[in-house]
Amino acid sequence: MERHSFITISQSDPRPLYLQVVEQIQRRVAVGDLVPGAELPSIRELASSLQVSVITIKRAYLELEHNGIISTRHGKGSVIADSPGLQSSVQEREFRDHLEKAVQLGMLLGMSRAEIQKKIAEAYDHAQRGIK
Repeated sequence: MERHSFITISQSDPRPLYLQVVEQIQRRVAVGDLVPGAELPSIRELASSLQVSVITIKRAYLELEHNGIISTRHGKGSVIADSPGLQSSVQEREFRDHLEKAVQLGMLLGMSRAEIQKKIAEAYDHAQRGIK
């Protein structure tokens, strides 16, 4: 994997740039592309590569550190945290976030709890058929 090719920034994405970075690094941890101890580019290096401000990347790294995804050592750089169960924890968080967004959309559309549960079950069944 090329050092920064795993992150892409979209100016048309309504989410703040730092959140795009956070979400992509978390997703890479969830799928196992970034493993504990994997080095991340320096803040300046990544900012330059993505053509965003250093403040944007610093904010992303601080958020990732706050969430226990990365560990930063002054003068040594940032690495994926070496925490037991990190990958499964990130997977669980991502899944929960997606479900909450789906439920919120259902509620905005006026769906009841039962209707939302039925739609989730239907989506599961549909996906299950696609896997076979």
